[in-house]
Order: sequence, then C-alpha cells, then structure tokens
Amino acid sequence: MNARRGLVILFVADVLSAVGSRITMVAIPWLVLVTTGSAARMGLVAAVELVPYIVVSIMAAPVIDRLGPRRTAILANLASAIAVAAIAGMATIDFAVLLVLVAVAGALRGAADRSKELLVRPMAEAAGVQLIRITSLHEAFARGATLLGAPLGGLLIYWTDAASVLWIDAVTFLVCGLLIAGFVRPPEVVSAARPDKYFRSLAVGFSYVRRDALLATMLITTFTMNIFASASTAVFIPIWVADELGSPAGLGLTLGAFAAGALLGSIAFAVWATKLPRYLTFALGAFIGGSPRLLVLGLSDSLELVAVVTFLSGIGIAAINPVFGAVLYEYVPKDLQARVIGLVAATSFAGLPLGALLAGELVSGFGLLPALIGSGIACLIISVYPLLRRGPGKVLDTPAPVEAR
Repeated sequence: MNARRGLVILFVADVLSAVGSRITMVAIPWLVLVTTGSAARMGLVAAVELVPYIVVSIMAAPVIDRLGPRRTAILANLASAIAVAAIAGMATIDFAVLLVLVAVAGALRGAADRSKELLVRPMAEAAGVQLIRITSLHEAFARGATLLGAPLGGLLIYWTDAASVLWIDAVTFLVCGLLIAGFVRPPEVVSAARPDKYFRSLAVGFSYVRRDALLATMLITTFTMNIFASASTAVFIPIWVADELGSPAGLGLTLGAFAAGALLGSIAFAVWATKLPRYLTFALGAFIGGSPRLLVLGLSDSLELVAVVTFLSGIGIAAINPVFGAVLYEYVPKDLQARVIGLVAATSFAGLPLGALLAGELVSGFGLLPALIGSGIACLIISVYPLLRRGPGKVLDTPAPVEAR
C-alpha cells in the first residue's frame, strides 16, 4: 500500500465519519423530540453532545501522545460505533441514561477527530504532498460533508425513523475505524524523550500557544469568527427572515447562499492555495467572512442583497481553516501537535455555543437592529486585528517545518 493511497483512504474515512457526525447531530435531537415531545430536552441533548467533544479535544491530547494517533483513531471510531449503536438500540430508555450515552459518544468523537487530524501530516509527508494543499482539500471535503450530512439525515429520518438512521451512523464509524486500521500506516516515529506527566503535558501545550504570537493571533481570529458565525446562523438570520420576510423560504436561501459560497471558496482555495500569500489570505478571509454578513442584515431589507453579501462572505471565510491548519502542521513541533491542535480545535469550537447564547441575549435586551449593527461593528474591529498584526505572519512567506524537540 503506497503512501498516496493511504492518504486518500484517510480522507475517505474522515469524510465518511464527518457525514455520519452531521447525521447524528440531526438524528439524536429528533429522536428525543419524537420520544419525549420536549423541545427543551431536544436542546439539552444537543448541548450534552457538544460539550464533551470540546473538553475531550483538549484533555485527550496526552493520551493520544502515549497511544499514538493511529491507534487512538481506530479505538475511538470503533468505540463511537458501539456508543451510537447503544443509543439506537435503546431509543426508549430513561432520558438520564440517554444523556450519558450521548455525552460518551460526543467525547469519543472528539478523540477520533483529533487523532485523524494528527495522521494528516505524517501521511502527507510520506506521500510528498504539500500540507497547504492537503488542508485546503480537507476544508473543501468538510464543507461538502456538512452540506450533505444534515439534509441526508433529514431525508433518512423521513424515509425510515431516527433510530434506524443512528444504526446507519454507527456503521459509518465502524467503517472509518476499519479503513484506518487496514490502510492508513504512517511512518513510525521513535521518540527518545520521556513523556511528561498528564497535567504537565497539558500545561506545556497551553504555554506554547500562549507564547507564540502567530498562533495566538490566528486562534483569537478563528474563535471570534465562530462566535459571530454561530450568532448569525442560529439567531440573527432566522429572526431577520421572520421580521422582514415572514417566510421560511428566505431562511433556506440565506443559509444556503453562505454554505454555497463557503464550498465554492474551499474549492477555489484548494486550486490556488500554493500560489497565494498565506497570512494575508487568512486575514482578508476573516475580514470578508465576518462583519459584512452581519451589517447587511442590519442595513438592508433586501433578500437579494443579503443573499449576495452572505455568499461572498462564505467565499471569504473558506480560506481561514486551511491556512490555520497548515500553520499547525508545519510550525508546531511534532511532539506538541496533539496538545496544541487539540487546544486550538476546542477553543475554536467553544465559540459556537457562546455565539448563539450571546446573540439571543443581545436581541432580547436591545432588539434585532442594534444587536446586528453592534455585532457587525465589533466583528469588523476584531477582523482588522490580524491585518494589523502582519509581523508574526511574515514567517508564513517562507514555510519551513520545525522538527520535533
């Protein structure tokens, strides 16, 4: 099995599990709704899956270092299959038990996702493929999985039922684990360093991110972009559509415009990734992808204008993750990547629930228009920050991967 084929199969496994995860995010809340009739419990179960995912993304890093990313990815995906199958097989169990199973599934998915990310660099290096090319392709596939997974989950529920869909999802995790076990074999790396104790190991990762100006700048930006993206998708756009249009069709068009722009931007960046200045592309992507989609909602009642600006914002935001991903792979020492990538992923994801919560409070306290304008201005100010911090970004002009130390 050559390295390029192994890299392709890693991508296939990752996309398969990503589609399965999106299906889970639809199927489990729907299962709770139809079995309990409670919208509050529906929201609670969605949060219970996300919080362990974020926590484990950080806390599992020392374990991944000890077991190795390949072994962890295999075990976590196989265990995820068992956890999701348990939820599907016990659909009518006590709600408290269901919450425990959902939390376990979310935690295992966090460990599986971080482990697969850590397999990308050694597999890409063995295959002789540039990391910026890999991260841009990964973003395009991830966007495609997001677009496919949620509607596919809805259709499968319509054709069957939520429990049956979860059985399908369990199979995707099983296949993902088996694909990695059978075909993904990164070069063996032998480290002479003694592993740190658990909490010391975590502290080293936190310290590295805090001291690195480039990583800190990019992490602040992605965290902020996730806050405003979540606020827009979960709260601002639905309320704007209800107030200005009074028709749910506008909601689908606006959200679809952003998703389509992000997918198109991801594909375009995958084609031109090696020819673009990385840090400037990252900074401009944040500038275009954040505040314009908020300000247009506050300044216009035209659905056509909102859809166009939202589409362009989607194109801009598509460059953020590939550039940041390449930086993490190329500039973070290999022996710190599990801890640093886990911390970065968890911090970035933490902006999603925070954004929805803050947006709801802002609209309740000040009304939609002030909330939109205020959020748009705040996002604009923060998105200018990486443009002003060009100094740390200069190192991206001549990428030179660091060695493990």
